[in-house]
Amino acid sequence: MVVTRFAPSPTGFLHIGGLRTALFNWLWARKNGGKFILRIEDTDLSRNSQEATEAILKAFDWVGLDYDGEVAYQSKRFNIYKKYINKLLDEGKAYYCYMTKEELDKLRQEQQERGERPRYDRRYRDFTGTPPEGVKPVVRIKAPLEGDIIFEDGIKGTITIRAEELDDFIIARSDGTPTYNFVVAIDDALMGVTDIIRGDDHLYNTPKQIIVYEALGLKLPKFYHVPMILNEQGKKLSKRDGAMDVMEYKKMGYLPEALLNFLVRLGWSYKDQEIFTLEEMLELFDPKDINKSASAYNLSKLDWLNSHYIKNSSNDRLIKLLEDYDLFLESHDKKEILLDALKERAKTIKELADMAKEILESPKEYDEKAVKKALKGEYKEILNLFLDKLKSIDAHLPVDFHKIIEEVVKEKNIGFGKIGQPLRVALVGKLSGPDLSDIMAIIGKDETINRVEKLLENF
Repeated sequence: MVVTRFAPSPTGFLHIGGLRTALFNWLWARKNGGKFILRIEDTDLSRNSQEATEAILKAFDWVGLDYDGEVAYQSKRFNIYKKYINKLLDEGKAYYCYMTKEELDKLRQEQQERGERPRYDRRYRDFTGTPPEGVKPVVRIKAPLEGDIIFEDGIKGTITIRAEELDDFIIARSDGTPTYNFVVAIDDALMGVTDIIRGDDHLYNTPKQIIVYEALGLKLPKFYHVPMILNEQGKKLSKRDGAMDVMEYKKMGYLPEALLNFLVRLGWSYKDQEIFTLEEMLELFDPKDINKSASAYNLSKLDWLNSHYIKNSSNDRLIKLLEDYDLFLESHDKKEILLDALKERAKTIKELADMAKEILESPKEYDEKAVKKALKGEYKEILNLFLDKLKSIDAHLPVDFHKIIEEVVKEKNIGFGKIGQPLRVALVGKLSGPDLSDIMAIIGKDETINRVEKLLENF
């Protein structure tokens, strides 16, 4: 059975790079009818944040990634790690190191002066003497002294690390708390993780974790190291480029399915296909097909995908989503016309809300350029004729309002723009927006008259 995991540290919010890693693991587990585990790596007790843990769980809930069993917290597993540290000590595969920080700093400085790579010199590896007084020791694992550590990476191919590049790294700090590479290896083995898909910033942690696996006689999982997401300039993604809290994307009006579709395409592809339902992702995804090179974050691609999913969302769903932006359309009698007119044009739910408010609320101000361009010539005469005709009939549907515009155009023998432009400025305060007949049907006959009269009073 395929077992994957996502294991964030709760020291900050879940960013999109993390969500992409979670998605890849989730897809691979679900595709194979396996298990997907969520593990919170909170051994660094001084940096943990309950708020960050909650934000991770909230983000999972929003995008709809479920996990099997309870969330695992490393902070609740310290007794397990202690047992394995003692096992390695008893078997002579790990040892107490009494080197002080000052001694280590001095050693590193001397090594740098000699042009050597700074590293621990294994002075306590086979120590049998009397331990120095007053020093709380760390525990170091005995790394191999010669040969190579070789593993097959599902994305990068064969990775070979010479043993001499690794030192006897610390597996337990002087206060007894275990270190990252040790606990990760223990947890992955005990939780039965078969496939580890993670960012390639972890690539050089892998040999250390393999040393732990082998020292304890544990079965190695398969590794897949995913290249990072870069910004459009090819540099590391910053908050300004989009590396922000996943829930910020929700606030900005992105749909979860658009974000997941966007993320799956950052580093993975299938033919020329751009739009993937979750079902298609599950059918087609294989971590072996992840690109070897880094992928570039492209906001316009996300906007394009999001607009596609908005366009294809039901109006009932959009009405619910718009409530997050203080727009309540449930009881509006023209909500269908409003949403049908706008959802083709909106890139985000927030933009959809703003566009709807521009129609539903009378303009507080008028765009200067629009006024200059539209309010000239005989525009007053044209608008007054339009008002006379509108007041004399019953108008409810877009077709009713369109008919009046056509009559004015015919009577005055003018182009459509001569009435369309000043009328649009009167209705929404600017020269862009959906069909004028739709706008008037949405706000109704009385409000249309009010807005046109208000413009005529002001200019």
